[in-house]
Amino acid sequence: MNQPSQEDRAVRRIAVAFGLSTLAGLALAVVYILGGNVQAEGILLAISLGGLGWGLAEWAGKLMSKGPEVGDYEDPPPPGDEEEVAEVVAEGWDESFGRRKFLLRMMGAAAGAMGLALVFPIRSLGPSPGTSLLRTAWRTGSRMVREDGQLVRAADLAVEGVLTVFPEGETDQADSQTVLIRVDPALLASDEGTAEGLIAYSKICTHAGCPVGLYRVATHDLFCPCHQSTFDVLDGAKPIAGPATRALPQLPIEVDDEGYVVATDDFAEPVGPSFWNMDR
Repeated sequence: MNQPSQEDRAVRRIAVAFGLSTLAGLALAVVYILGGNVQAEGILLAISLGGLGWGLAEWAGKLMSKGPEVGDYEDPPPPGDEEEVAEVVAEGWDESFGRRKFLLRMMGAAAGAMGLALVFPIRSLGPSPGTSLLRTAWRTGSRMVREDGQLVRAADLAVEGVLTVFPEGETDQADSQTVLIRVDPALLASDEGTAEGLIAYSKICTHAGCPVGLYRVATHDLFCPCHQSTFDVLDGAKPIAGPATRALPQLPIEVDDEGYVVATDDFAEPVGPSFWNMDR
């Protein structure tokens, strides 16, 4: 009985490694579908990656050429033996090609099983947020309400008065909290987006997202107590002190026929700390 050659033994080890990796990858997918188990998933992932790595290492070390080989030149075969030599070479080529094709299929199965297992954790990230991070609950025609849901009229706020407001029906939306301030219209650098001296800014600091809740009447600025960023209320809430580099987004407002304060649109810019796609 012929003993298997060194290459045959290497092929078997590679096939076992890739087969083990395939089974571990499929088992990992099944475990995740059934509810998941951190310890089991870690072990199966290690087996899947380890099997794939072991197979590739064996393939590179045992079946691939180590480099140029130097040997004595052999005399050509005697006349009449060319066909026999060609048959032997063809058989060796067919065997080598079939072996390579088999191992490539095994490696593809292992990589595919591991890829399938890795798809499921991606699905658990949930649906894409889309543009939800760029918008708040404010819409054209949204009426302002206090935290208790009471509607806000323009007459409710005296000059230098300040109030935290939300869109009607959306008082639980933290990103929509807004500071409504009434100032002397003559002091404003621009009356665009304002109404009867009323002006509204996002209450979320553009530095680290803290609530900007302190209005200093003497200097007409909003102050963030977390890191002392200061914003000029009369000039578009531009930062004038502290680490914040971006103005508080302004909410365009108007007063409707019944005297209620309403938004004419959402904030022109995303609220909160600066985004990665902004210049500052």
